[in-house]
Amino acid sequence: MGLSEDPDLQPVLFGLFLCMYLVTVLGNLLIILAISSDSHLHSPMYFFLSNLSWSDICSISTTVPKMLMNIQTHSRAISYVGCLTQMSTFTIFVCMDYMILTVMAYDWFVAICHPLHYLVMMNPRLCGFLILVSFLFSLLDSQLVILMILKITNFKSVEISSFFCDPSQLLNLSCSDTFSNNIVQFILGAFYGLFPISGIFFSYYKIVSSILRIPSSGGRYKAFSTCCSHLAVVGLFLGTGFGVYLESAASHSPRKGSVASVMYTVVTPMLNPFIYSLRNRGIK
Repeated sequence: MGLSEDPDLQPVLFGLFLCMYLVTVLGNLLIILAISSDSHLHSPMYFFLSNLSWSDICSISTTVPKMLMNIQTHSRAISYVGCLTQMSTFTIFVCMDYMILTVMAYDWFVAICHPLHYLVMMNPRLCGFLILVSFLFSLLDSQLVILMILKITNFKSVEISSFFCDPSQLLNLSCSDTFSNNIVQFILGAFYGLFPISGIFFSYYKIVSSILRIPSSGGRYKAFSTCCSHLAVVGLFLGTGFGVYLESAASHSPRKGSVASVMYTVVTPMLNPFIYSLRNRGIK
């Protein structure tokens, strides 16, 4: 359904989202190039940051280019295969973002709570394994959502109340067997929501406990400022993501849901490079 029916607003939307897309891709590419080209940044923290930037580029590239093409061609149609492909890739990379942020919280926990054993504990093999596991869990989540969508038989000439094939909107199209869909969504939400959030909160509980034991105020400030960027990105990502689904559950306005979706699909990947570059001396 897009973001607006107003024809006068379409050029404005096209220019706005094109600029946001280019800024996101350029900002995240600069972070990846900076980390790969500077040997001083070849550490676990920056390894995870480069993977987060790559995931942000992929996630925004699954939605915004199609929306820009729709505005230019004045057509909002998408094929069945195209919709499933967009939904699958979007789910993979958004879930990948979530998993990498969880892994980065563990990385900060080891760096602050066990600094003398950091390089031994966060060795290259473990870092690669954590990224591989994050991708496999994201792929599993995507395939389970696809299986639920494939159970919907009447999937022709329907309107999706979003500017892309949002999985939450597609699952609402099902008129039969909603109970099993709800059960699977609840299990996925518990597994992919509760456990990573618990890991992030536990990591920061240990981090804050360790920081408070530092005797000098300058040392406490320095230790806490090192993880402020990650904490800001986690808050932005989780806040906007949960806001979208709470909004869709509490409100029946498709426009409000679409605007809320823009926050975590477009705005969050665009702000990540600014948050990390402005708060990180190594990246600057």
